[in-house]
Amino acid sequence: MESNLPRAEKFNRKPMNKTLMTPNTLPSVILLTSIMLIGVSPAQSERLTLGSLPIPDTVGNIYVQKLASDSYSTDFLIVIKSHVPLHKHAHHTETIYVLEGTGEFQEGNKHLVIGPGDYLRIPKGTPHGVRVTSSKPLKVLSVQAPEFFGKDRIAVENP
Repeated sequence: MESNLPRAEKFNRKPMNKTLMTPNTLPSVILLTSIMLIGVSPAQSERLTLGSLPIPDTVGNIYVQKLASDSYSTDFLIVIKSHVPLHKHAHHTETIYVLEGTGEFQEGNKHLVIGPGDYLRIPKGTPHGVRVTSSKPLKVLSVQAPEFFGKDRIAVENP
């Protein structure tokens, strides 16, 4: 029985490179071998227990601690005693996860009651602020994307 499929030798195949190890690939092979042997990756994850991070006693209204940063995002622990004035970020999206305390969060003309476990995603250019309503400070994890250098905070008048 004859097949209509083309024969393998008709395909345009390149000859196989018999040299697997070139001077350019040797460092990569050594790195991968080291990783396999000791079980360490060049990009390790970090673990922090946010509740145990020390907050200085001399904190004013807002305390900000940078946790991590790369070109994609910057992570902050933010503790608010009273309020964060209405502001926006022209070039950043902010994601907030509430860890402790409660507050009245304002996003544009919308007001929300927020508390532990609440997740908020604020698109760039959106006015937002918060007023603490609990007896203890509001503690949040804030992630700014892309990387945040502190210069994209624009004050906004209340509408």
